[in-house]
Amino acid sequence: MGTCVTLRGVAKSFGVRRLFTEISLTVSHQERVGLIGPNGSGKSTLLKILAGLEAPDAGERTLRQGVRLTYVAQQDTFAPGATVEGVVSEAAVAAFGRPAADAEQLRRVAVTLGRLGFEEPQAAADALSGGWRKRLSVARALVTEPDVLLLDEPTNHLDLESILWLERFLVGAPFAFVVVSHDRFFLENVCRRTVELSAAYPRGFLSVDGPYSALLEAREAFLESQGALEQTLANKARREIEWLRRGPKARATKAKARIEAAGELFGELAATRARNRETVRAGIDFSASGRQTKRLVVAENLAKAYDGHPLFEKLDIVLSPGVRLGLTGPNGSGKSTLLRVLAGSERPDAGKVSCAPGLELVVFDQKREQLDKEQSLRHAFAPDSDSVIYRGQPVHVVTWARRFALRPEQLDLPVGLLSGGEQARVLIARLMLRPADVLLLDEPTNDLDIPTLEMLEESLLEFPGAVVLITHDRSLLDRVSTVLLGLDGTGGAAVYADYAQWEAEFAAWRKEQARADKAEKSQKAKPRPQSASKKLSFKEQREYDGMEEAIARAEAALEAAKAALEDPAVASDGHELSLRLQAVQVAESAVETLYARWEELEEKLA
Repeated sequence: MGTCVTLRGVAKSFGVRRLFTEISLTVSHQERVGLIGPNGSGKSTLLKILAGLEAPDAGERTLRQGVRLTYVAQQDTFAPGATVEGVVSEAAVAAFGRPAADAEQLRRVAVTLGRLGFEEPQAAADALSGGWRKRLSVARALVTEPDVLLLDEPTNHLDLESILWLERFLVGAPFAFVVVSHDRFFLENVCRRTVELSAAYPRGFLSVDGPYSALLEAREAFLESQGALEQTLANKARREIEWLRRGPKARATKAKARIEAAGELFGELAATRARNRETVRAGIDFSASGRQTKRLVVAENLAKAYDGHPLFEKLDIVLSPGVRLGLTGPNGSGKSTLLRVLAGSERPDAGKVSCAPGLELVVFDQKREQLDKEQSLRHAFAPDSDSVIYRGQPVHVVTWARRFALRPEQLDLPVGLLSGGEQARVLIARLMLRPADVLLLDEPTNDLDIPTLEMLEESLLEFPGAVVLITHDRSLLDRVSTVLLGLDGTGGAAVYADYAQWEAEFAAWRKEQARADKAEKSQKAKPRPQSASKKLSFKEQREYDGMEEAIARAEAALEAAKAALEDPAVASDGHELSLRLQAVQVAESAVETLYARWEELEEKLA
C-alpha cells in the first residue's frame, strides 16, 4: 500500500497559543482517516497543512510524486452567477490545463455531474440548498480525479438525507480521504482509522486503526493509565520531597544526582497533571425546577400548513417529566415549526397547546437570535456584575466561562467574534442559568466538538424534566430520545422506537416517492389509450398495445445504467466511466424514441 502524503514532526502555533507539536501522520493509498478533537485543537489547520495550503512552523510535509490531492473547505463558496456545470468545468480546466470545450473535459465534467446526481447542469450554484451546495463542492473536487480527498467538516449543517448520501459515497470511494467531522455515526460508518488531536496526549495526538468506537476504547485505556501514572509520580514526588527536607548530612551521598533526578520527576509530574487537566470538558448541567406535575405540555389535534402545503395534521403530543421527544424528518418537514408551536411563539392552524400553570420553558434557537453579537462575552453572561447565579449560588464569570472551555481573555471580545462552536456553548451556558421544566432544543449540536456533544448528551439524559430535541447528530438523537417522532413533510407523522427504524422506513418511503413521481411524469407524457381504431395497421396496433410495457423496460434499463455510472468503484477508471456514460445516453435516447413513437401512433388514432 503506497504512501500518498506524509507529515513528520509538524508543529503549529498562533501567537503564544500552541496548537500541536511533533505531529507525524501518513496517509496511504485508499486509506479512510477520521480526524477529531476539541474545538481549537487545530484540526482544520492540520488539514490545510496536509493540503499544502498552510506551512507548519516546524517539521515537513512530503507528497509522493504524481499524487493528486484535493481539499474541500468547510464553507461552500462559488463565484457569483456561476452555474453547476461552470463550477465543475472551471476546476477541471485548472487541474488538467485543457480548454473547457475540449471533448475529454466535457466528458469528465458530464460524468462527474451524473455520478453525483445533478440533473440540471445550468442551475445557479447560489440557488442550491445546503446539501446540494456541499455535493457541488465534492463534485468540484472529484472532477480533478484526486488520489487523496481532504474534507473539513462536510457534515456540518447538512440534513440527514445529505449526510446519508455522503456516507454511501465515501464508503465505496476508490481514493484515500481524510475527513474532519463531529458526527460520530458518520465517523463510525466511513473511517477505518481515527486520529484524535488533544493536548492530553504526550505527542499531541492518538492514532488508532479502526472506526470511532475503536478510538473510544483506546482513549479510555490511555486515560486510565494516565491517572495511574499521575498517582505513581505523585507518590514518588512525595518521598523525594521528604528526602530533600532532611539535613545535609542525611543526604550527602550521591546528593547531586538524586536532586537532579527529583527535578526531572517533578517536571514529569507537572506535565502529566497538565495533560490530564486537558481532559476536562464543558460542564453542561441544566437546572430543573423540581416540578412534580405529570402533564407539562399537552398538544391536541395540531395542524399547520404553509401556502396550502401541510406540514403536520391531527397531531397529539403529551410531554411529561422524563419524556425526551426527538423530532426527525427531511428539511422543510416542519420540525422547527412544530417546536415553535409547542413553545407558543407560533399559532397552529388547528388544535391547541396547553401548558401546566407557571411552566418554565427554555428554548434553544438554531439561528442563535437570542445572542447579541455586539455584546461582550462578559456582559452576555453577567450584564450587571462579575458573577452569575447558578442554582442559587454566585459563580465568578471567569470560572463560568472556563466551565465551557472559554478563555478568560475572550471575556471582553464581542460575541460575534467567537467561533460557531463557542457561540453555541455561550447560548447553552446562558440557558443553564434558568430553571426549566421543559427544554426545547433546535439544533443545539451545530458546531459543537465531540467532547461537548458527549457532555450535552449526559446532561440531557440526567435532566428530570421533558425535552424536545431537533438535531442532525444521529448518535445524540438515538441515545437521548425516549421516543422519536418522524415528520414526512406532507402532513404525515409517525412514532418510532429508535433512529434505525426511522431511517429504514424513510429510505423505503423515499424510493416509493421516487417511483410515484416517475410514474406521474410518465402518465402525463402518455396519451390516453384508445380501445380500438381502424386508423392503425395490424402491426401498428400490436406495437401500440405493447408500448407501456416497452417503455417500462426502457426506463428500468436507464435506471440500471445510471446506477452503474454512479458506482464509486469505477470513479478513477476514465475508460470505463466513458463507456458507462455512453450507455446512459443510449438508454435515455431509447426512452425518448419510444415516447415519440407513442405520440406518433396517438396522432394517427386522433
